[in-house]
Amino acid sequence: MPHWNTRGLRGSAFEEMIDLTNRLYVQKGLAVIQKVPTPITPIAVDNKARTITHAYFEKKSTVDFIGVAQGVAICFDAKETRQLSLPLRNIHAHQIEFMEDFRKQNGVSFLLVHFTTKNEIFLLPGEDLARFHKNAEGGGRKSIPYSEFNRAFLVPNESGFPVHFLVAINAYLAGIVA
Repeated sequence: MPHWNTRGLRGSAFEEMIDLTNRLYVQKGLAVIQKVPTPITPIAVDNKARTITHAYFEKKSTVDFIGVAQGVAICFDAKETRQLSLPLRNIHAHQIEFMEDFRKQNGVSFLLVHFTTKNEIFLLPGEDLARFHKNAEGGGRKSIPYSEFNRAFLVPNESGFPVHFLVAINAYLAGIVA
């Protein structure tokens, strides 16, 4: 069995909870959201074990998830941190650019951020992420402190949905309209 020495597998339990939520959303007719596969090119394959042993990424990925929820196009990335801040080095400029372009087309882009020490998940709107990133590029803070996350966008574990982010999206959209 290959040993993947990558930081990309961090947060896989969090992503599995999101995947489960997405499957439940489809079953309930609430949303259709897909995990975006990272395009890779295999270099070496163990045919006997039917596994890829070495590969490289073909191109930069955009976001982890994309889809539609009740007529609203959404895209988001999932991040997890043990700290009481989200390091911005974990979010690439091309991801922020994609999220901004998506938003310009009237889609909703965001991060789902899991603070493991607090056992809390927040929705961070794409425009807030872009603002924090721009500030960091200008010499400001290189992370987003826990205290900057809007409690109105806290993602509950309720109604059988482990990561019920549609609740936070509704709060976000209500704030835009208000």
